[in-house]
Amino acid sequence: MRTHVLFFGMLKELAGRSSDSPELREGATVADLLSHYANHIPEIRATLRASAVAVNHEYANSGVILKEGDEVALLPPVSGGSEEKKGSEEKRRTGCISIIRNTIDTGAILSSLKCGDDGAAVVFEGVVRNQTRGRKTLCLEYEAYESMAQRQMERLAEQALSQFHIRDIALVHRVGRLQVGETSVLIVVSSAHRAAAFDACRWLIDTLKRTVPIWKKEYFEDGAVWSDGEAFPAEIPRAEAGGADPG
Repeated sequence: MRTHVLFFGMLKELAGRSSDSPELREGATVADLLSHYANHIPEIRATLRASAVAVNHEYANSGVILKEGDEVALLPPVSGGSEEKKGSEEKRRTGCISIIRNTIDTGAILSSLKCGDDGAAVVFEGVVRNQTRGRKTLCLEYEAYESMAQRQMERLAEQALSQFHIRDIALVHRVGRLQVGETSVLIVVSSAHRAAAFDACRWLIDTLKRTVPIWKKEYFEDGAVWSDGEAFPAEIPRAEAGGADPG
């Protein structure tokens, strides 16, 4: 039995590849697959312990049984990292939820979202800054498991609409190489009242940075590193590497 395995972020560099198609026994589980890589690529064992696994775009625990042709993604902690030292019954979903590679046009997206029912429109832009912890930043590069990231962003928008008294949301993340000053992520929340819009916007960016499979590589004058990601929330199962090799 063969599955299609995708590596992202630092796992891709440690494994020396972006994808693989290992042969496993029938009935092999996610744990078996992880053991296969822990045994064959020891360099990734430590990172796997803090990583998550998705099977066919859904987060999965180590006991999930794999099938022929399944797409399995090995996901290191996503790009957010740590900080440095309910709605109405009827809601209209018109906002843009997308992963893009071109410049984010904040003004156009904001204009398209607002309507006469709104008393507030809160905008958050994540912007590439020129330094990280005293090291001069030249540029950033964002990578995403795009099909899963799109689905997760759609779910976040729907969850925010049901959890907060807001009318609509736009949620856009850019991937590829970005220069200092460029916008990497845009969130726009429209609502009748400002408090709900502020609350929803803060919840959206904080949750996106912890759960959506997008990674950030920082380029400095003296080298490049993948950004240390914040640990996945408790509800997302972790990868577990160990045991016999099923291959």
